[in-house]
Amino acid sequence: MDAKLVLIAALVVITLFYFFTWWRTAKQKLDAGEHGHHEPVAPTPLHLAIGFVTNFFDTLGIGSYATTTSAFKFWKLVPDQQIPGTLNTGHVLPTIVQAILFMTAVAVDATTLVLMIGAACAGAWFGAGIVAGFSRRTVQIGMGSALLFAATIVLAQLLNVVPGGTALGLTGVKLVIGVGVNFVLGALMTLGVGLYAPCMVLISILGMDPSAAFPIMMGSCAFLMPVASLRFVKRNAYSLRAALGLMLGGPLAVLLAVWLVTGLPTPVVRVLVLVVILYTSLTMLRSASVERRATQPA
Repeated sequence: MDAKLVLIAALVVITLFYFFTWWRTAKQKLDAGEHGHHEPVAPTPLHLAIGFVTNFFDTLGIGSYATTTSAFKFWKLVPDQQIPGTLNTGHVLPTIVQAILFMTAVAVDATTLVLMIGAACAGAWFGAGIVAGFSRRTVQIGMGSALLFAATIVLAQLLNVVPGGTALGLTGVKLVIGVGVNFVLGALMTLGVGLYAPCMVLISILGMDPSAAFPIMMGSCAFLMPVASLRFVKRNAYSLRAALGLMLGGPLAVLLAVWLVTGLPTPVVRVLVLVVILYTSLTMLRSASVERRATQPA
């Protein structure tokens, strides 16, 4: 439990630093009148509702970026160019709450947890330069197809055709594979490719209990997001009002969803994992198709 406590303490320190920097920077921008001609800062009930719903599904592993983007576009709440920054800044607190709650509530080997979270962070830091030259569309097609194939393995585990694992940690070659793949997933996050579904597949294929994926994937994102978000804050490339709505509306939804997930029996969690993988796979392939049409000459 010591390593988990160190991780949680580190997250708390990062969170405090993040919010202090965000508050100070936002205050300077507001004082200078740079936040959109004195637009109201207090979020509306709609902003809060979007924060609640998207973070509830995020905690189940669906992810929050696609759902939040859809809501912002539907109600025309945030200009397109500010959506990435708003997603990053607004979802930091709910994601950190997810990570801390899952680390506390779900049994998982501390060494595996620390190494896989560390690998994702290292991937985001050092791998970003490598994947920056990749075509986002090619990665979406590759990842979407791989997830579709992986869904068949998870389904086979669900039907007891392939044994489903119950391990709470990894050792030896499996640990090396887990750390290596999570490094790659951390790098791909910088392209906007989500970590949740691939991490769920990785955990299942390596023979771990599917619930163990939650503290690993939430923890990975919780350490990565504050750093990415501060770039948007400093460039003022986000909507303060919408970001506050996500931040304030999200934590209660996270509490409800964590309570739901941790109370589910393992077979039901496997079904949830399968649904998330299929949803993510089809979403990625659809996005790749949309991007292809958008880049084709008329």
